[in-house]
Amino acid sequence: MCRNIRTLHNFEPAATNDEVYAAALQYVRKVSGSTRPSKANEEVFYRAVEEIAHLTGHLLAGLVTAAPPKDREVEAAKARARSAKRFATA
Repeated sequence: MCRNIRTLHNFEPAATNDEVYAAALQYVRKVSGSTRPSKANEEVFYRAVEEIAHLTGHLLAGLVTAAPPKDREVEAAKARARSAKRFATA
């Protein structure tokens, strides 16, 4: 599950709220061991997602770097190339 969590820092344009929420959701899924909570755990599950997303937003806003921002399209192309190489059929 955590393979879906991507680096969100130092991109232009900056990470969206949806991206931050998706990363928080993946984290909570991994930690809790469930992709969909039961009705009994639904409230605490989604509250944790919201809190982690909120804190992640603060983290991203506070991080500084001297490196130039990465381009999303270039990074996506690199990831596709790595995936194609990794999963290429012989």
